Amino acid sequence: MSRIGKRPVAIPGGVTAVVDGQEIKVKGPKGELKHVLVEQVLAKADKDSIEVTMREDTKDARAMWGMSRTLVANLVTGVTEGFTKKLEITGVGYRAAVQGSNLQLQLGYSHDVAYPIPQGIEVKCLKPTEIEISGIDKQKVGQVAAEIRRFRPPEPYKGKGVRYAGEYILRKEGKKK
Repeated sequence: MSRIGKRPVAIPGGVTAVVDGQEIKVKGPKGELKHVLVEQVLAKADKDSIEVTMREDTKDARAMWGMSRTLVANLVTGVTEGFTKKLEITGVGYRAAVQGSNLQLQLGYSHDVAYPIPQGIEVKCLKPTEIEISGIDKQKVGQVAAEIRRFRPPEPYKGKGVRYAGEYILRKEGKKK
């Protein structure tokens, strides 16, 4: 049995949640999100919580139960607090800057990399070597961070590249003489 799925998702004040069949719409101070649940689970909304249950007790339904509850909790968290990912750039001459609706990255290539910032995502460069990505949709924030990191992932010898804040890079020893 899912221990996560059993817990109801609390709806804080200022947030409204509407369950229409398999679709859940959550509206809060930061915006509005919706999600369509899989067929194996069912959602019921009270005025202060949303409860996710299984339609029938099968292996697939149990697998989807906890995940669906977490996705609903992410909707509520997104419209109240939002989500943030931080990236760090390491390397001589490596830097980033926001120019209009693009993120300009200088990552040691012969050209600058221009990354168009998607709708609903806010990107800030606090320092030339720090990027902060924020938004209300957790999946979108993580996807944008992964796409930016993919331009120059950290290499294992000097650690140069784009990494998540706090990410540990397993370093290798250089060649011996």
